Amino acid sequence: MYETVCSECRKVTQVVEDRAAGDVLCAECGLVLEQRSVDETREWRWFADSSSIDRERIGGPSNPLLADGGLSSFISKSNGAQGDVMSSILRQSKLGLIPDQSRIIAFRSIGNMADRLGLVSTIKDRANEIYKNVVDLKLTRNRSHEAILASCLYIACRQEDKPRTFKEICSVSNGASKTDTGRITKKLVKQIEKGMGISMEMGTIHAGDFSRRFCSHLDMEKNEVRAITETVKKSEMLVIGRSPLSVAAAAIFMISQLNEKDKKELKDISRVAGVNEESIRFMYRELYPHASKLIPEWFLKDVDLKHLPAL
Repeated sequence: MYETVCSECRKVTQVVEDRAAGDVLCAECGLVLEQRSVDETREWRWFADSSSIDRERIGGPSNPLLADGGLSSFISKSNGAQGDVMSSILRQSKLGLIPDQSRIIAFRSIGNMADRLGLVSTIKDRANEIYKNVVDLKLTRNRSHEAILASCLYIACRQEDKPRTFKEICSVSNGASKTDTGRITKKLVKQIEKGMGISMEMGTIHAGDFSRRFCSHLDMEKNEVRAITETVKKSEMLVIGRSPLSVAAAAIFMISQLNEKDKKELKDISRVAGVNEESIRFMYRELYPHASKLIPEWFLKDVDLKHLPAL
């Protein structure tokens, strides 16, 4: 508290600062002397580290994936445009002022891709950790940087049991191709396991991991989505070793053909699933003889299997 002259009491009196509301009040009569005052003192925040010792500091927590903890700063132009910020990072990195500039940019790119795919923060963190291992092992040389970032995100999705296709990952990248990403992914997994001595085992992909998302992109009805999910689950036992994407696409085509009002074209399913039409036809032909057993009984009550094309 400090003293000032209150316009209401008309005498020198102490005032009270309500920091939450930003008001300055007279201690005698309660008159609001000042509104929306700015607290210019330091803002101390508490963070607990891994050793359970609380340390107070200003700003956010450090980033363990960066050599300096992510606490280095850089200067950009006054307008604060994104392009100017990135240019400033690159410019200062050439002068050796920001040792972690490449990781900062890479983490930001991975975050942007993850956000566009609607991925959770745990997948972003896992992808960043994988990228750090790639850089530490110097595996970026003579390889497409965008494909490396896409590979890191693909591996993270697999390890967190939220797989995405190479097509989905590359569609949100800055020019990475499916061919490069797929090739680099295999090499990174082997080299990180060998170089870091850690397991890079990725979860098994199931057709059910993709079917619901593909159905959403195709604007399919809820009962069709449910039928496809059950059909895919039964199909996996029948076509062991086949591509999960082809199984999901074939099941979607099969169920959609039973909807007389809104049959999905093979080309549309191929586009969404990222599987060529011939692969879908081949898988459909394998499932077709078993349609009566694969499609759930509750769905068959309202449809006629005679509408299914033989292809």
